[in-house]
Amino acid sequence: MSSPANAPDQPACAVAATAEQALDPAWLTEALAGVSGGKKVTSVEQVEYLKTMATKIRFTVTYDGSDERHAYCVKGLLDIDEGNSSLGSTCLAEADFYCKLAPQMQVRVPDCLVAVIDREAQNATIIMRDVISQGGTFCSALETFTADDAASSLSQLAALHASQGLIAKESWVQPRAAQIARMPNLTGDSIQGLMDDPRGDNLTAEVRNGANILAAMRAFADRSDARPQFLLHGDSHAGNIFRTSEGLGLIDWQVIQHGGWALDVAYHLNAVLPTEVAEVEERRLVNDYLARMRASGIDMPGDEEAWTQYREGVAYGLFMWAITRRVDPPIIYRFTDRLGKAAMRHETFRLLGII
Repeated sequence: MSSPANAPDQPACAVAATAEQALDPAWLTEALAGVSGGKKVTSVEQVEYLKTMATKIRFTVTYDGSDERHAYCVKGLLDIDEGNSSLGSTCLAEADFYCKLAPQMQVRVPDCLVAVIDREAQNATIIMRDVISQGGTFCSALETFTADDAASSLSQLAALHASQGLIAKESWVQPRAAQIARMPNLTGDSIQGLMDDPRGDNLTAEVRNGANILAAMRAFADRSDARPQFLLHGDSHAGNIFRTSEGLGLIDWQVIQHGGWALDVAYHLNAVLPTEVAEVEERRLVNDYLARMRASGIDMPGDEEAWTQYREGVAYGLFMWAITRRVDPPIIYRFTDRLGKAAMRHETFRLLGII
């Protein structure tokens, strides 16, 4: 079992707005003062630059009086256009996860050292120790998981879900599925336009149907919100998992929320496992998850009711990838295909009363 994470330092400096600022020695001196003991950053070297919704930059620094290089990773909403400024709230949610939740739970996460937070602007920048420099590796979104891999990552989701008692204490964590499902810019027609690209090529007409996907997401979200609530990751595909010598861990907490457990578990298993593996192993893995939760003293539904909830939960992951635009197409196509085939296999739309 992992030890709880330490709460990050929260310096009073400005949130970084650009990659140039995030790697500026003066800004880093201020941001890392609590880590370095107030030492001046004398040099900065960029190691890797990764941009998705947020930007992650791996880098090293030296401090005044030493040639030793220290490896970090900064993450934030860097170099964005004005139209995407509202995404800062997702960075704030992740910073709050590391500051308020991670220190209270037994989930393996990166060592977050610094959280620079601007609540008025609803934005944040975090600095973590570089997982790769510590011998860890980040999984690729397209990485093929074995059933054993999925059991390991599912154990981390179980540790997260078992912390459900924190929901009452941390009121800033909200149910988000129903809110996402009812974003005003999303319509059956807009989703259909996306599903008509290769992401839907191997799916039946009823599962490839944008109106059905939207209706299923709304129906599932309403059921999920009405069931016992658990802390959820909300985006648990392979690209948000890392490997260490101790086992797998979870990263990217920008969609932290609460809701029914099946949202995370159905999304996770059907995103990380090839369809032919999921078909054989998912029932066993779901039962293993339920046993782990019960052993932690958590009240869970009976096996058959849980299996029904799992089958319904596929709707969330399918919806999330049906509406995705800003990701490399091969990733979109793989996840939509896997989750769409899961919806076909489990008759998810029928269970939710959509067809």
